[in-house]
Amino acid sequence: MRLNELYPQYSVDMVLEEPAGEDGADVDAAIVAYPHGAAAPVVAALREQGTKVVDLSADFRLHDLDTYGRWYGEHGAPQLLDESVYGLTEHNEEKLKGARLVACPGCYPTAVLLALLPLVKQKLISIDDIIIDAKSGVSGAGRTLKQNILFSEAGEGVSPYGIGSHRHVPEIEQELAFAAKAPVAVNFTPHLVPMSRGELCTCYVRLAGKTTANEVRAALAKAYAKSRFVRVVEDGVVPATQHVRGSNECHIGVFADRIPGRVIVISAIDNLVKGSAGQALQNFNVMYGFDETLGLEQLPLFP
Repeated sequence: MRLNELYPQYSVDMVLEEPAGEDGADVDAAIVAYPHGAAAPVVAALREQGTKVVDLSADFRLHDLDTYGRWYGEHGAPQLLDESVYGLTEHNEEKLKGARLVACPGCYPTAVLLALLPLVKQKLISIDDIIIDAKSGVSGAGRTLKQNILFSEAGEGVSPYGIGSHRHVPEIEQELAFAAKAPVAVNFTPHLVPMSRGELCTCYVRLAGKTTANEVRAALAKAYAKSRFVRVVEDGVVPATQHVRGSNECHIGVFADRIPGRVIVISAIDNLVKGSAGQALQNFNVMYGFDETLGLEQLPLFP
């Protein structure tokens, strides 16, 4: 099949083929975008041939095999879990430089972790009171035929899904726990929104000690001062999915809650770029010492 048969908007003369077993033998690096479960054996075969891999599935995100088994089933290449580097680029840049296998985060964990990791690391928020209200466009469910993402089903309505049992929860908790050096549990509820792309995560957290919302915003701004893609917006500016559409950017906003001692942290990304393919390319660039923005200079499309 030609690329433009699958995606008519691309006029690149490229043929898409199923990989053969020996196809990775003379390939330096590969970006694998297979479904969960199907990715692991493909990645294992590529690694056996010495190919460096950036994987977009969930197969190498979770470092605990039992946790993976509870959420995804039997693992196809458990021997590679210790080799895998979690590819949240802004927080694992040094490890990515020498990585041979990178596990790109899920879209929801990307938006949530970019907003909360610096705050957990600096002990600015309580780790036992984190509530995440997340919303994503229909493309987050993939291109397979599902009733809930049909136009007539998804249009003109918003609905929660994966309530209390979404597969991205253990990934979020794993990375927050690494940062906190203690177990972390979060309340996470995603919602399907009738738009093609975009993701917004609203995190309700309790401040630690006498920390203020302004101090939280300042800490985030300092953490991402040198970041090429993460921007902490000014006081009073509300992050929105249309402000990052088509880009590899993440916008983060901080608001004081009317309830004393609480703060609301909002992050917005394009789930297909920063939440998926864009972050994969960003990780690839870091792995090979290229400019981090190579191939990712597209500005947000608005309106």
